[in-house]
Amino acid sequence: MNHKKTCYEKTAGTIIKNLKKRQMEGYYCDNSAEAVKLACSFLKEGDIVSFGGSMTLEETGLLPLLKEKKDIELLDRATASTPEERDAIQAKAFTADAYFMSTNAITLEGELLNIDGNGNRVAALIWGPRQVIVVTGMNKVCSTLEDAYHRVKDIAAPRNTIRLNRDTPCTSTGKCENCYSPNSICSQTVITRRCQTPGRIKIILVGEELGY
Repeated sequence: MNHKKTCYEKTAGTIIKNLKKRQMEGYYCDNSAEAVKLACSFLKEGDIVSFGGSMTLEETGLLPLLKEKKDIELLDRATASTPEERDAIQAKAFTADAYFMSTNAITLEGELLNIDGNGNRVAALIWGPRQVIVVTGMNKVCSTLEDAYHRVKDIAAPRNTIRLNRDTPCTSTGKCENCYSPNSICSQTVITRRCQTPGRIKIILVGEELGY
């Protein structure tokens, strides 16, 4: 028996139960391949699809798959040739049929905690797209919101600033310095405790360590 996987599954069951009372749908997949298959099952031909920056979407193989799909319209800001075109793509994301993202942390109670720089990812989570599909590894599960906040500040944020080659104090120290640097990616802190529209937010918990 893989005791780690068994623990993941039982923990996910607790979270899924708590997500239900928050009007969010929860799912558990043993691995990335299952998660990608489930995530794509929420799409239909002709859907307008967008996504937020995420190592998890890359690592699972979901983002590369979305870029190859011919039966959807994928809004990818990386394809923009000008700042104006990039802004237009990001604005159109709010009318998308589906928006894919990960979460920086999720609590056992089913709360999501995310910290953003520009805020386009958390803005889409809050309002706009018809459905938001959140894919997250079980390594992002935290006991409380306080634990989730510290996880994001001390683990996710420094790793992402290094990945994005940002000149911030945490790229040098490897830990949050609570800075106000022009290159900071910690401008917006959003706690999602409930989904106003039942089932709009779907959480796919994956029994792997994914992303930051």
